[in-house]
Amino acid sequence: MTAAVRPARPEDAARCAAIYAPFVEDSWISFELDAPDVAEMARRIAEYSASHAWLVAELDGTVVGYAYGSPHRTRAAYDSSCDVAVYVDPAHGRQGVGRALYAELLERLSETCHAAFAGIALPNAASIGLHEAMGFTPVGVYREVGWKMGGWRDVGWWQRLL
Repeated sequence: MTAAVRPARPEDAARCAAIYAPFVEDSWISFELDAPDVAEMARRIAEYSASHAWLVAELDGTVVGYAYGSPHRTRAAYDSSCDVAVYVDPAHGRQGVGRALYAELLERLSETCHAAFAGIALPNAASIGLHEAMGFTPVGVYREVGWKMGGWRDVGWWQRLL
């Protein structure tokens, strides 16, 4: 079954928050320490939809994943670069949802961005595989850049020119 990808709407915030929460609370995949509530997720959807893009993937009318672009850095020279992220409900992992989201997201971002960057908390073979399958190449590692779940965590950075 193929996921339908579309721009996120405010009413998607609850489902996006539910998908994201386990990545925050049960892993070091996200460096956030507290999962955002629905209001905060709605704020992020509105902000990144306006500046870049926020997309969701639906299967049988249920949001099963999302991806978004956001500013890479705040200084003006970085305006043509963006960061990207994708989160898929683990129950729908390895079904092409992440690829479908990124294919659409990267196409949209190519209209305003020259380079896309993805930070991946290591280790994370699934995320590395997805990003490399989508044409991202590794550019470096921030060693011991974050402390989460009782240990220092590295973040690898991948880049794709759009």
